[in-house]
Amino acid sequence: MATTGFRRWIVVITTVSAAILELIDTSIVNVGLTQMAGNLGVTIEDISWVVTAYAIANVIIIPMTGFLQQYFGRKTYYIGSIILFTIASYFCGIADDLWTLVAFRFLQGIGGGALLSTSQGIMYDSFPPNQRAIASAVFGMGIVLGPTIGPTLGGYIIDNYHWSWMFFINVPIGILAMFLCMTFVEKQPNEFNIDRSRIKIDQIGILLLAVGIGSLQYVLERGEADDWFDDRAILYLTVVAVISIPLFLWWELKTDSPVMDLRVVKNQNLAVGSILVFIIGYGLFTSILLFPLFAQRIVGYTATKTGNILIPGGAISLLMFPLVGRSLANGVSPRLFGVLGYLSFILFCYMMSNLNADAGESDFTWALLVRGAGMAMINAPLINQSISTLKPQELPTGIAFTNMVRQLGGAFGVAITNTYIAQRTAVHRNDLVSNLQAGDPLTTDRLNALAQGLAARGMNAMDAVTGAYKSLDGIISKQALMISYLDTFRLAGLFFVVTLPLLFFMKNKKMDPAAAKAAADAAH
Repeated sequence: MATTGFRRWIVVITTVSAAILELIDTSIVNVGLTQMAGNLGVTIEDISWVVTAYAIANVIIIPMTGFLQQYFGRKTYYIGSIILFTIASYFCGIADDLWTLVAFRFLQGIGGGALLSTSQGIMYDSFPPNQRAIASAVFGMGIVLGPTIGPTLGGYIIDNYHWSWMFFINVPIGILAMFLCMTFVEKQPNEFNIDRSRIKIDQIGILLLAVGIGSLQYVLERGEADDWFDDRAILYLTVVAVISIPLFLWWELKTDSPVMDLRVVKNQNLAVGSILVFIIGYGLFTSILLFPLFAQRIVGYTATKTGNILIPGGAISLLMFPLVGRSLANGVSPRLFGVLGYLSFILFCYMMSNLNADAGESDFTWALLVRGAGMAMINAPLINQSISTLKPQELPTGIAFTNMVRQLGGAFGVAITNTYIAQRTAVHRNDLVSNLQAGDPLTTDRLNALAQGLAARGMNAMDAVTGAYKSLDGIISKQALMISYLDTFRLAGLFFVVTLPLLFFMKNKKMDPAAAKAAADAAH
């Protein structure tokens, strides 16, 4: 039954805050890896396990949330997840060696991954059927703001405090969320008399899911850093994923009590919506990865300034999400917003792909405003339409499946982005170097200018010439890297162009009121 008035908005604030908290932690540590590596005395490659462990835990637990809510009860499971996330965050902050940090980061991901789907279900329950689109919009706001706020908050902490505060900041918010949840979130009727002895545990399905999806996530997260199939671990885990995932699909379609009932993917809206959600996850995480790299490595911005530039784009999303939700509730076509959102992201990619090292703050701000508006217009319609034609008993799996696909889309985005940048940088560097010819007047003039500049700062003539060649090499490397970033923005835009027509294969259907009402009792 939908809550009303003050109680509803306390529930909304609690669930959206929890979802944002989880998503912030997918990106907040990215800007602090260098400081963390130095403090713990490890390499950048090793410290990246802090990101990988969280992502693997997330993608394993998300598809299992429907079953775990049924087994433990939604409210109990939700509070338990918040407690685990909060405690693990504290121990991440006090960790004094890498593998302790990685272990608690994995536990943090287990607790955090549950917050997404469960928060979404509680949010839906708080609104009557005719306002479910508003619920989608409010929750979608959290999905976009979380990864956007992460680098901003992380940059501020890294520039002003110790990296451990990226984890300690979760503790008071987690405690408050736990208290509000215990006080204001109501149990579902079926939570009062759970007979766990009658609930079959799909042990084989859980094992295949954890092994298959966990291996795939590891390969996507670590592939580029570990030279893909030149690394034995990547090779072996790819084989494990190729075997385990098809076995998981076969088993879940065969067994009577699946941990994740994949039969729901036969639903056209969910099937098409999942592809689009995958692309949205790719675009969301790729843009959040690419922009800071471009701003810091090419233009030379600090982590704090880079984060601050993200704020206006996040603000426009914050303003637009409720407007989009109300428009959907009043009958505006979800497809219209979907198309506008897709076109906005394509425009964002086009704008970013035409920048250079002389780009100013306003150039980034305008592009990110377009991105923020696009994400606001496409997330709510996709969330709402993907599950709008599901039966009430299918909603838990549908919600969990779309959240898992979004996370995998983000992992795919990060993997393909890192690989593509590395490949394109090598290509562009070769192209640039091939234009440098011995005796070429332009090359000679540039080297002489660099050498004279170094000599003017007190360097002897021989060292100045050597330094000039090193400086020119650095200029070429930076230019090649910049062009590769532009190529990667074009690639992201191409993914959106290619998948845009799929929006027209989704049925424009509001969730049936009776089904939506029943979903409040059965979905979570």
